[in-house]
Amino acid sequence: MSSSATTTEERPAASSAGDPLLVVKDLKVHFPSSDGVVKAVDGLSYSVARGQTLGIVGESGSGKSVSSSAIMGLFHGSNAQLSGNIFLDGTDILTLEENDLRKLRGRDVAMIFQDPLSALHPYYTVGAQIIEAYRVHQDVSKKAARRRAIELLDRVGIPQPDRRVDDYPHQFSGGMRQRAMIAMGLVNDPSMLIADEPTTALDVTVQAQILDLLQDLQREFNSAIIIITHDLGVVAEMTDDTLVMYGGRAVEYGKTSEILTHPEMPYTWGLLSSVPDVTGDTSAKLIPIPGNPPSLLNPPSGCHFHPRCTFRDKVAGDLCRTTTPELVPGSRGSSHLKRCHLPDPESIYQAEVLPEIAPDLVEATDAMESAAPVAPAEAGGSAEPSAASAPIEAKEQG
Repeated sequence: MSSSATTTEERPAASSAGDPLLVVKDLKVHFPSSDGVVKAVDGLSYSVARGQTLGIVGESGSGKSVSSSAIMGLFHGSNAQLSGNIFLDGTDILTLEENDLRKLRGRDVAMIFQDPLSALHPYYTVGAQIIEAYRVHQDVSKKAARRRAIELLDRVGIPQPDRRVDDYPHQFSGGMRQRAMIAMGLVNDPSMLIADEPTTALDVTVQAQILDLLQDLQREFNSAIIIITHDLGVVAEMTDDTLVMYGGRAVEYGKTSEILTHPEMPYTWGLLSSVPDVTGDTSAKLIPIPGNPPSLLNPPSGCHFHPRCTFRDKVAGDLCRTTTPELVPGSRGSSHLKRCHLPDPESIYQAEVLPEIAPDLVEATDAMESAAPVAPAEAGGSAEPSAASAPIEAKEQG
């Protein structure tokens, strides 16, 4: 490993400006089993600044939720093997005792879990659970806590919150339970909020309301937010930075605008290719990623993505199968990191991937470039629009 690669791999600095509230450095979460060690998270590093939003994307089983559960200290006392560092406002969460973790959870860092039916206790009313989450960190009366619970239920769109506050989780629909979980996560105005698929089971109208609510919280309290999602539209709208995970590792990390318009990792290309374009040709087919996600018990050698990668033959020799690529700066500088052996991914993306996923836009871009007047050389040349920004821009314009 070269010295430059080592420095990049160990550097957890965020790609967006600002003081980092959360710094995850070389995090490993392994689970011993009778068949061996499951490497759910294997050397993950990133950071989130105050007032910034990080989107974490990837297929199920890539380690997104496990890494976030480690931030909450939920593996404390279990058989999970954790190493590395998780600094929240300067405090390493992995070194805290259980009592200190309890003081931190809900007040400084809160999590909106993906499955509200499992996260909410069936024997207690929704309001009682929100009230308990509030009073454990705030010195207030039950009456004041109840008012706070009703206020939050109203803000997340629960109808008749003064009445529904006394209902049990089974009396709520799936979408309403999700909104109640969001209310519980926001009740203490945490400085760090982790939202694991926060808009699951919600219609598009309520989804927009929830995303607006998260943004309001961020503007009001300068909170840092991590959004775990499969929806690249949510990533494009909400996040400043994006972390793409595969096989327990980060495979691409940088500013969202760069990741979505100039991706440099074939796995990210596959995620973008799998998104239907409602503004494009209705007869166009989706281009799925071939194969299945890797086993975290026996991951592939070399690049974990190489068994599914259709571009591995463009790498000289057998490098993809034998050598694990480091997370190094891409062609656009140190703020955009990628884990791939491809020598010139930008050119491959524009020449081979983009025409497949956005042919109409590529044709339109080519027509615009051919029709545009050529600027004189002494004037500094022409500013040509990049076709690499096609997929997301096309959807936003539509």
